[in-house]
Amino acid sequence: MFNVLMFVDSGVDDSFALMYALMNPEIKVVGVVSGYGNITKEQSVRNTAYLLKLAGREDIPIIAGAAGPLSGEQTSYYPEIHGKEGLGPIRPPANLTNLNLYDINKIIELVNLYKNNLYIVGVGRLTELALPFILYGIDALKDVSAFYIMGGAFLVPGNVTSEAEANFYADPIAAYTVMEKGRNIFLHPLNITNRAIVTPEMIEFLSINSPSPFKPLLKPAYDYYYSAYQKLVPGIKGAPIHDVVPLIALTNPDLVRYLPRRVRVEQFGNARGKSIADFRPKPDEEPKETLDFIGMEADIPKLLQNFMDVFLKKTQNQR
Repeated sequence: MFNVLMFVDSGVDDSFALMYALMNPEIKVVGVVSGYGNITKEQSVRNTAYLLKLAGREDIPIIAGAAGPLSGEQTSYYPEIHGKEGLGPIRPPANLTNLNLYDINKIIELVNLYKNNLYIVGVGRLTELALPFILYGIDALKDVSAFYIMGGAFLVPGNVTSEAEANFYADPIAAYTVMEKGRNIFLHPLNITNRAIVTPEMIEFLSINSPSPFKPLLKPAYDYYYSAYQKLVPGIKGAPIHDVVPLIALTNPDLVRYLPRRVRVEQFGNARGKSIADFRPKPDEEPKETLDFIGMEADIPKLLQNFMDVFLKKTQNQR
């Protein structure tokens, strides 16, 4: 059993990741940090609360994340990709009010509660993940077993600019902070997540056969997301489940091959958000503790099979 603290922005692919985590019997979600990203912080929190309610897991604490990047810049949203409220055409019910939300200190409480037995999975912007390092210093998250992060792009184009991936681009200061101060980071960049494409036929099958409490959401949320990708990537045969990949990799470590390299993130200028690593056959030597693990190859068929298997399982709520 993997104790997981998730960091999400609850757009479509983040929401699929949270659904997957709640459905996977190998994962115990101990908390969800929900902040801005493709939607506002408030919308993100509502979507997270809605998914937890559907799963019967309102006992899982929701930690209110940041409203914007560390730079204080105005945030850009992408309703054409994730919908105005993040779940495509789906709107959470209006009665999701008076939510019991926790502040950022809850992260430290959970790290101490599950000391050396907690995995942080970050699939949204990295602002909230950077904050403990800024507030409490480099040792704030030293008792986390590992970080599984979706972010970056290596040897492939970005998806926001020609060089930058969205999570790193949106808050490059936070991404730089996390990659510099975090230890035992497993990074899942576009070079593998772009290939984790779920087809309409797969979602159609799940929408009919999945015992998941999320079944009514799967097809409408996916269809909206896929429609956006058809405009972004003409000819694409499905939509990539970027944010589910770190969770699948956590529970199936043999499906991703990692390369140990120190990752840096460009913070400013035209290359802001660009992820940088030394891919020469003999890279400059770096202290071992500063090395990150970059996902360079993945067994995509087995990864997608695992995605389907988890959504087709009948599982009892994990408590």
